[in-house]
Formats: sequence, C-alpha cells, structure tokens
Amino acid sequence: MYKTIKTELTKEKNKISLIETENTKYDKTILIIGVFHGEEPQGEYLINKFLKTDLSNIKNKLLIVPCLNPDGMKKNQRQNANGVDLNRNFPTKNWTISENKEYFGGMSPASEIETKFMINILDNYKIDAILSIHAPFKIVNYDGPAKELAEKISQITNYPVQADIGYPTPGSFGNYAGVERNIPTITLELPEDESNENLWQTNKAIFDYLAKVF
Repeated sequence: MYKTIKTELTKEKNKISLIETENTKYDKTILIIGVFHGEEPQGEYLINKFLKTDLSNIKNKLLIVPCLNPDGMKKNQRQNANGVDLNRNFPTKNWTISENKEYFGGMSPASEIETKFMINILDNYKIDAILSIHAPFKIVNYDGPAKELAEKISQITNYPVQADIGYPTPGSFGNYAGVERNIPTITLELPEDESNENLWQTNKAIFDYLAKVF
C-alpha cells in the first residue's frame, strides 16, 4: 500500500522518512507533512492513523513525511536539535536572522538537515498540493493558489480559513512552497486542547479528500 522511499538521519541520529503510496496510476501528487515543530506531535498521530486505513482505491499519489522534526519531538521543543525553528529556515526572499530564540531561523537559510530534506522533495517531485499539520490555532491557513482548497478543508473541519497567520513568518515553509514556488499549500492548525482521537474524527475526511477526490 505504501513504502518508505527516502530517509535521512538528524543530528541526534533520529530518522526522517518520506513515504510514498504504491499506486502507479494517479492524477495528482499530494505532499503531507507532520511535526515541523516538536511540541506539535498531533500531525504524526493523524498521519499514522491514516496510513492504517484502506489505501487501495485512491486516485492521487501521496508523499508523506510523518515527522519532520523527531529531535524536537523527543525534547518536546519547537526547534530542532540545533535550536532552529525549521519553519523559519527556508531560503525565502524574506529570510532574516532572528533575534527571537523561539523563532530563530538559523545563521543561514536552509542550514538544517530537515530543511534540506524538504527542499529535495520539492525539487524532485511535481507536487500539486501540500498539507502541513501544525497546532494550536484551530484555523486553515494557506499560501499560494490554495484558497479554494482551504475553503474545502474548512467545510470538513469547521475551522475558519485565515490567509494571514497574524504575525511575520520570514523563512516559512508556506512562503517558500506556496508563495515562491506557487504550490497550493495548506497549514492546518489544530486545536491543542482536544484529544488525538477527537482530532482524528474531525480531520480524517481531509485525508480521504486529498487521496480520493482532489
């Protein structure tokens, strides 16, 4: 049903994996990413639940990174092992060195193993849409030509659509993939005060939609 096609070891020797569904005929290619920030593990849970469902009758190819930041997740911290916020480390036009430790984007863009891993995926596949799973704002944020997809996901979840997260995000993945590479990019912000199982019940139809309808 699916297979691991690429792995990379992080600084702490934890593994980042890229999983691909095995369907050879497909319409579109969808990239799904969990755990950009280590203290937001909900995405990995939802992805692993989805991978246990029936994937035999899907129309789209799925590329899945269940956990991009395993070092940060083990430490329950936003940043990776180098203290870098991966969602500020992408080589965007607005990248800058941040004095804010929480949002520190590294000393140079794309300095981190995890960031390079994601850029390599975008360079080597034609991606039609991206779902990146975060917390805790309970919104559907989007970048690039993704408004229609964001509205569909909002209908599924009843989370409001919000194009602007409300504060600057230099070097963000959404800016890099959505704005600068023109790939429809959804940042699904889950509420942090709900159980993983409740989150699954609310959001599982998103995965089915991306796999079977979009």
